[in-house]
Amino acid sequence: MAEAYPWQDSLWQQLAGRAQHAHAYLLHGPMGIGKRALAERLMARLLCQRPEGLDACGQCKSCMLLKAGSHPDNYILEPEEADKAIKVDQVRDLVSFVVQTAQLGGRKVVLIEPVESMNINASNALLKSLEEPSGDTVLLLVSHQTSRLLPTIKSRCVQQACPLPSEAMSLQWLAKALPDCAEEERIELLTLAAGSPLAAVKLQGQGVREQRALVVEGVKKLLKQQQSPTQLAEEWKSIPMLQLFDWFCDWSSLILRYQLTQDEEGLGLADMRKVVQYLAQKTAQEKVLNIQDWILAQRQKVMSKANLNPALLLEALLVQWVSLPAQK
Repeated sequence: MAEAYPWQDSLWQQLAGRAQHAHAYLLHGPMGIGKRALAERLMARLLCQRPEGLDACGQCKSCMLLKAGSHPDNYILEPEEADKAIKVDQVRDLVSFVVQTAQLGGRKVVLIEPVESMNINASNALLKSLEEPSGDTVLLLVSHQTSRLLPTIKSRCVQQACPLPSEAMSLQWLAKALPDCAEEERIELLTLAAGSPLAAVKLQGQGVREQRALVVEGVKKLLKQQQSPTQLAEEWKSIPMLQLFDWFCDWSSLILRYQLTQDEEGLGLADMRKVVQYLAQKTAQEKVLNIQDWILAQRQKVMSKANLNPALLLEALLVQWVSLPAQK
């Protein structure tokens, strides 16, 4: 059975308690907050032959088939390879499933995640099923970035925002999920995960704190001219590119924020506060804005899986970074 997260309680009651279900739901919100689990829980509830209250019974034929991954009226559509697009042929297979009659005599339920990974042809192929779903079919669309969806897809779904849990609730949950971490470490992980508790657990598993320490140390050495951009680009090659760009994007925002507010409380995580403050004091604001624009543009390329040379891109970033505190 899909995991139920405490921050989804009221949302779950609202969704599962509906007397009439829409033919398509768009569950959207930041990554790492359990949207997929919510969709799987709703899928089980919609397919269950004997629901108990708001949840699936877990015992009927339908629940047993779903648990075994062989439910004939359930269809999951996701990219064939991680981080790749959902192709039009995959959507065509889904469309032919949607027009069939439910084999167990109940509903058919489709889960698509992440829906924004469909290319334009795949999105257009899905539209017909969203407009006129056949029989009692419910489509559950999960999205981390609704800005990348066609407006026509959004308009044909009941849109359900899945909010980020409060910091207190996330930390309470992380205390159980990561009992071996000190509270300070859990706070740091949650900050690095932009407030998403499941993302924080994933980052912990990837050794993010060790990676961060390596990068912070490198940035300090770079600014003291004890290491060159080329050496650092080589040293950091095992660190996910998007993560690096997220950090530099965050630091450039913090520099700008400090220049505008002089607020020492808003300098971010302790490991880079002095560096952020130093760069804010030594760099012309226009220069900070320029590097921020450049970082955002390159980050977009990294996210769209453009064919990039990671070492050269990192070097270009570090060459600009080291020149920030030059003469104002």
